[in-house]
Amino acid sequence: MDEKQTINFEEDQQEIIEKTNLDSLSHYCHKLSSLEDEMDRIEKELKKVKDEHDNLSSEVIPDILAEQGITSIKLADGSTIEVTKVFSCTIPKDPNKREVCYEWLRQNGLGDIIKNNVGVDFGKGEDDRAKDFFSSALSQGYEPSQSTKVESSTIRAVFKERSEAGLAMSPDFNTFIKDKTKISRK
Repeated sequence: MDEKQTINFEEDQQEIIEKTNLDSLSHYCHKLSSLEDEMDRIEKELKKVKDEHDNLSSEVIPDILAEQGITSIKLADGSTIEVTKVFSCTIPKDPNKREVCYEWLRQNGLGDIIKNNVGVDFGKGEDDRAKDFFSSALSQGYEPSQSTKVESSTIRAVFKERSEAGLAMSPDFNTFIKDKTKISRK
């Protein structure tokens, strides 16, 4: 490209700005800013509503029903209100704590819920060697990689089952049990 055909991006940009209706641009920028503020306000309000909902669902209504010795009630409009237990159990993300939890599962006869993936990376042209994979990997000098995982729904089910049977979980797991009110509308 010779000197006469050189593109001057700054001049082109200036032309675009001059051609643009600056009043319109300004209007839309203010509108965008206003919408962002409104979204923040709504998100804060939604958080307050969710907190109030959680309080009523997990504390106020279950306490009132428990005082009466009932866990569910049918209303005049046909709706049913029922209080159930929600079980939560997660394994910490910290690798050291995670391994402690896995070891606890193994020692308590629950090692079979751990998904254990072992793999070896092979380069181009090593497809035949990949077929022999794990049994020969170590003897041929490859370093297998390993990852372990327990599905969240599985560990939650184990926790619920053990809790209902009066069996404890290791305190290394993140656990909680709380009441939840469910309204079934007719």
